[in-house]
Amino acid sequence: MSGPVVLRDLRAEVDVPRGGILSRTVHSDEHGSLTLFAFDAGQELTEHTAARAAVIEILDGEAEVGVGAEVHRLGVGGWVLLPERTPHSVKAAAPLKLALLLLGPA
Repeated sequence: MSGPVVLRDLRAEVDVPRGGILSRTVHSDEHGSLTLFAFDAGQELTEHTAARAAVIEILDGEAEVGVGAEVHRLGVGGWVLLPERTPHSVKAAAPLKLALLLLGPA
């Protein structure tokens, strides 16, 4: 079992790339993983699924988060729980930073 992990400011761990998307895994162990994403405005991840349950939290900016057939416009503090294999997508409505927490073992 691993020990505690402390990150003082998730937003400071990634910078928004001009015209692109950046992802950085900041922690991964047998309990899950935390990956930070930064999107320039207009960039998107098209619909996909994950084999594990996931949580998306908006850290900075605004996003259109598709969950199945619904699209949710979320700002800072917006939060989505996705059961495993739930179709979802993310589009940055403005420069965007988000945290993706995958739950459970890979």
